Amino acid sequence: MSLSGKPFDEKRDFIRMKIETPLEATLTGDGGTYKGICRELSGGGMQLELDDELAQDSEWEINIASNHGHSPQLRAVVKVVRVLPQGERFATGMQIIEVID
Repeated sequence: MSLSGKPFDEKRDFIRMKIETPLEATLTGDGGTYKGICRELSGGGMQLELDDELAQDSEWEINIASNHGHSPQLRAVVKVVRVLPQGERFATGMQIIEVID
């Protein structure tokens, strides 16, 4: 079935998972590290809650940490596609460009 034939809620290529996982973000070439919470995750992107406002179209390396002290569960290069102020923080939508081993 094509995407146009699906109900609106199912038009995404990947299902979103609601999660609340700590993360670290490093700006590509910047070396700065920023912390936040990953609120949603799918095969194509993620929704983050960050203290800092990021520039749209900037690229980042994301490390979503394991709560059990293991190696990072996900390392990826992502691109900022949306930034929305939410009180003192920023809801930041990111597209996954590349998953890093």
